[in-house]
Amino acid sequence: MTFKVEREVGSKVLSIEVGKLARQASGAAMVRYGDTMVLGTVVTGSPRAGIDFFPLTVDYREKMSAAGKFPGGFFKREGRPTAKEILTMRMIDRPLRPLFPKGFKDEVQIQVWVLAADMQSDPDVIAIVSAAAAVAVAPVPFNGPLAAVRLGRVDGKFLINPTRSQLEYSDINLVLAGHPTTVNMIEVGAREVSEEDVAAALEFAHEQGVKPICEMLEELRRHAGQPTKWEPPAVDEAFLQDIRARVWDDLKAAKSISGKQERNEAVDAVYQKTIEALCPSDVEKPDPTPEEVKAAIEAVEQTLLRERILNESVRSDGRGLQEIRPIQCEVSWLPRVHGSSLFARGETQAMVSTTLGTSSDEQIIDDLMEEYSKKFMLHYNFPPFSVGEVRRIMGPGRREIGHGALAERSLQPVLPSPDDFPYTVRLVSDILESNGSSSMASVCGGSLSMMDAGVPITSAVAGVSIGLVQDGNRRVLLADILGEEDYFGDMDFKVAGTRKGITGIQLDLKAHGLPHDILQEALVLAHKCRLEVLDIMDNTIAKPRPQISEYAPRLITLKINPEKIGKLIGPGGRSVRAIQAETGARIDIEDDGTVFISCLSAEGAKRAEETVARLTEDIQVGRIYEGRVASIKDFGAFIEIQEGQDGLCHISELDDAYVRSVSDVVQIGDQVKVKVIAIDEQGRVKLSRKAAMKEAAELDDDS
Repeated sequence: MTFKVEREVGSKVLSIEVGKLARQASGAAMVRYGDTMVLGTVVTGSPRAGIDFFPLTVDYREKMSAAGKFPGGFFKREGRPTAKEILTMRMIDRPLRPLFPKGFKDEVQIQVWVLAADMQSDPDVIAIVSAAAAVAVAPVPFNGPLAAVRLGRVDGKFLINPTRSQLEYSDINLVLAGHPTTVNMIEVGAREVSEEDVAAALEFAHEQGVKPICEMLEELRRHAGQPTKWEPPAVDEAFLQDIRARVWDDLKAAKSISGKQERNEAVDAVYQKTIEALCPSDVEKPDPTPEEVKAAIEAVEQTLLRERILNESVRSDGRGLQEIRPIQCEVSWLPRVHGSSLFARGETQAMVSTTLGTSSDEQIIDDLMEEYSKKFMLHYNFPPFSVGEVRRIMGPGRREIGHGALAERSLQPVLPSPDDFPYTVRLVSDILESNGSSSMASVCGGSLSMMDAGVPITSAVAGVSIGLVQDGNRRVLLADILGEEDYFGDMDFKVAGTRKGITGIQLDLKAHGLPHDILQEALVLAHKCRLEVLDIMDNTIAKPRPQISEYAPRLITLKINPEKIGKLIGPGGRSVRAIQAETGARIDIEDDGTVFISCLSAEGAKRAEETVARLTEDIQVGRIYEGRVASIKDFGAFIEIQEGQDGLCHISELDDAYVRSVSDVVQIGDQVKVKVIAIDEQGRVKLSRKAAMKEAAELDDDS
């Protein structure tokens, strides 16, 4: 049986329908917003034996047929997910995962497909709604409903689910997910917006977008939801208390060690000792099992860390609750690299390099929307040695792509315009050591590295992560959280920005949700910490270097008449190749007549610029040109003064004296200086060698 709910959200009608498609899935929902249609499905399976985590898998795909496009590439079919699809998978996973109850370990697979795209709005927030709707009607335990919207602000006015054209003029691009009363996921890109304005945007998006959609999903669940088939596992309190008594003191001593590696080794020793005592190796089927003992110790470790923070205001590394870790900054430490920095905050260390390139180095993006190019990119790498582990070395995973996108989004607002700085900029953040907040370290290191490279960014950018531990009415905010405070805590609230305002936010929660007052407190604390970090960064490098690296290409931009592009390129590219071979420069030509000249040598770039300008400029009457004699006639010589452009120098204009034969003065192939004395109505150019010689003689006399 089909069931459908509809409601106006923002400027369009949002409809959610179940029971029509994918009826063998555990839950399926078709969501339509305007002409964008997204199918969300969920399927559950039995839990795997011995599993100690919730195996939720989210897959999101944008079918190119949704926009009437063919996939690129040789095979003409969709292949591995794009970076955009991976980021959307993370955006769906992060708000949904905390709403499944603790102890639920059934296999859950969510698949979301974009079936039609209106090319006006990004389908990512509709994908979150479709996944939440599919879960809402499936027979799985879920503490929903959950909804998501995008918010923009144009001319001071908030817009729910703005179009792509509206976002171009918006100073906020915010995605918010939550429940009827609280928020549990935030993604923000902003143009140095104040904390107060961000807080107002969060509240508006929640009230005007999330709440209405949650009401729709609740109605959907009442009419079409299936009864939950899962029962929470029984908790053996006596066993937990026994484990607590065994390990509490040892864990407390281990947790008091300030160094991460030493602390982890001491904690691991407590785990190993307890497992060996309760699960002898000579017993074939021990009761309890090693997995059960490990899970119980982890629960005690979590309780210990949280109680020490809430009751004693004690953190594992000995810091105050709102104290940031010691920071060390360094720039220009890599030779020949265009820009480099080393940013360390406690036991997190990011090495960031900047490379400057030309327009040919731009990244071409081909997805549902029209193809476009990126002039700025940040790539984040997280090698296993950064946490002292041995594991398989692969390409970037979802985490690396997500962290890189956050850092890139946070730095984007301070970049100069392409007109002022036409370089393509690539940052690479390699995490050499990690104990929390490596994405924010990438933001700080990226800002330093770009200033070292001479990229004229408008302001330095810093980032910090705020954590939360709460129990009932008690709550504590933590500045600059460690990895274990993220793992055992309730919140990871990353905020990046300048002294003027916020440029990027990412909120991940393990709790059910957060009220707006806690978010406002966290924004205030993040602002205070950010200013502290910026002060330290300014002591290393306070503003961009006035010149780019001597090893970076020199880039010159000039505009030519688009009708002259063919002339610049020449037959088969002969002209442009000749200029490149002679000067050592690289020349890239846009369809609108923009010419980018890049060369490692400033002299070569200048020579190439002069040649391009001379080749593509309009012939000017009264100007002297140096040309090549192309042919000789009885009445004069035709002299090529530009590629494909020649003029006639009449025999009477070859010399002051009487000229009996043209060949007495010039031969084919000679280089001669001539002056343009006229251009007739047909565009024919008349030249004079005699006038050029006279002008040169006058200049000699003057000198």
